[in-house]
Amino acid sequence: MMDKLAIRKLYDTLLKEMGPQGWWPADSKVEIILGAILVQNTNWRNVEKSLNNLNAATDFLPEEILKLQLEELETLIRPSGFYRNKARAIQASFQWFDHHKWDYQAMQYAYGKQLRSEILKLHGVGYETADVFRVFIFDQPAFIADGYARRLFSWLTGNSYTTYQSLYQEINLPDDFTYEEAQEFHGLIDEFGKLYLGKNGQVKGNFLSNHP
Repeated sequence: MMDKLAIRKLYDTLLKEMGPQGWWPADSKVEIILGAILVQNTNWRNVEKSLNNLNAATDFLPEEILKLQLEELETLIRPSGFYRNKARAIQASFQWFDHHKWDYQAMQYAYGKQLRSEILKLHGVGYETADVFRVFIFDQPAFIADGYARRLFSWLTGNSYTTYQSLYQEINLPDDFTYEEAQEFHGLIDEFGKLYLGKNGQVKGNFLSNHP
């Protein structure tokens, strides 16, 4: 387990060594919602193909996406795989946001501490996607325990974080962590994973070798 001081040191080290990442790779929150769902169990290259299809068909306008028939939506996002489930997840998420008039602040106020549990009720939205929504849509400081994060923290702590829940329950961000830092932290971890983290969980390079 890593305490909050160690989390802060890890964040500062990654930021110093790698620089700001400016993540998530999107121009709008609507595009982030789509990307967060589409990236499940696939790589970003496939997501980009689906996003390009959606952009050409709808200009990423929520009302145009909601007009799509399920079969049309499935065809547009087919490059991302699992397109039937993801199409239903997109529809459910967009209907939920549309019901609340896409007013993210009002939604936070209405749901309060129950926001995460409400997001998890949406079809096809699991823990990782729910926390992406919290960090990048609702601007809340939260930890996103994706595959790269699990492998990195397993290496750093010597513990096996094989499930999302086991890591989420043990990793708490520092009390002064802002949502901007949470966004940056997620980007830094994912970029570090792509560049330095082997499939066997071992880290290439040594700038994290002395991290507690």
